Amino acid sequence: MTDLPPIQDILDEYELLDGEDRYRLLIDLGRKLEPMPDALKTDATKVRGCSASVWVYPTTADGRLHFLADSNAAITKGIVALVLSAVQDKSAEDVASMDVAQALAPFELSKHLSASRTQGVPNMIALVRETAQRLAA
Repeated sequence: MTDLPPIQDILDEYELLDGEDRYRLLIDLGRKLEPMPDALKTDATKVRGCSASVWVYPTTADGRLHFLADSNAAITKGIVALVLSAVQDKSAEDVASMDVAQALAPFELSKHLSASRTQGVPNMIALVRETAQRLAA
């Protein structure tokens, strides 16, 4: 299904790095996102409030949430992949009750990235949670 490592594995590696190496880790993570068909990159799947273009398309299989996502900016795509690594292929109930922002807190993204790069993160988390809550209902 997905090549994204668990978020804890990413954090373990992230904490060993600094500066440019952290950016590289995020960019590499973004490359692990499965390709999103261009046909799904529509206004309806676009995440609002991101400085770069970000698209997220939720799917479900066997009661598990699976997101296709893409961005036109490498670092942003890495952040998208990081968010998804916390929720990918989990049940809608698990994702609906998860504090995704808390899962991302140890990465201190706002400390390392410009505000314009991180401003869309809460919107993306909200989109993921709303999808999960709708499907869990």
